[in-house]
Amino acid sequence: MKDTLKDECEIYCYDPIKVSRLQDLLSSKSTLHLSKKFKLLADETRLKIILSLAIEGELCVCDVANIIQSSIATASYHLRFLKRSGVANYRKEGKLAFYYIDDEIFKSMVLLSFHHKES
Repeated sequence: MKDTLKDECEIYCYDPIKVSRLQDLLSSKSTLHLSKKFKLLADETRLKIILSLAIEGELCVCDVANIIQSSIATASYHLRFLKRSGVANYRKEGKLAFYYIDDEIFKSMVLLSFHHKES
């Protein structure tokens, strides 16, 4: 027997007040910022780095290289990318560079998402 339920409206009708309010709220400027942050999470290596920093607080470049099983140059590249994106920052301690997540809301969102999959 064929499914007769349609998953779309059978007539064209919309709520202009809701549509206008949401179009204003979801302007390109506001969604572009969020979209860029989500793109950071789409790369598995960067996601591992972000999660590691979010869980541990801060890590030196050498720690990150070992966590993602890469060279220091590769880890540095990804960490600089995260810094330029406004998500991470670093501090120097002697000859070591320690990176950390510099956006607490982003950090909370990532940790919440990570722990959600475990429950």
